[in-house]
Amino acid sequence: MTTPLLPVYTDGMSTHLPQDIRWQQRYKNFQRAFLLLREALEKEPETLSQLEKEGIIQRFEYTFELAWKVLKDKMEFDGLEINQISPKAVVRQAYAAKYLDDADTWLRMIGDRNLMSHTYDFSKFEAVIITLRAEYLPMLDDWYLKLLEELSYGQKVPTTHAAISISH
Repeated sequence: MTTPLLPVYTDGMSTHLPQDIRWQQRYKNFQRAFLLLREALEKEPETLSQLEKEGIIQRFEYTFELAWKVLKDKMEFDGLEINQISPKAVVRQAYAAKYLDDADTWLRMIGDRNLMSHTYDFSKFEAVIITLRAEYLPMLDDWYLKLLEELSYGQKVPTTHAAISISH
């Protein structure tokens, strides 16, 4: 059975793309990963076992991987040419193109993700978990909801930063 096609009009010319767009497929994976990460962060850091902290770090790593790739795929879908395929380059270009309103936090998140991939220093795990709860999760939540709204309504939504609180 063939995949139904949706017409896409650009410059007066009709082209066809598969109904399930790549960025939307990757977004669904990001959504699952993000919701699992958010759930894991509902517990107070002091009450987490070492194994739970390691699990949160692992969820953070793969959630971030999916996040920057969704960003890249979305920009490409919208017609932007990505100059360099790396998390930092994509974030910088996304910020310049107004897909993100806070490149600094995204870049710090890249640094922490890289650090966590190459260290087993448990004090650093704890510091990243605190930053994850206080800074990265609210920012990712805002971005997640913006993309969800865009998927629901089919149009680009302006970036805004909405703070969220994690239930204790």
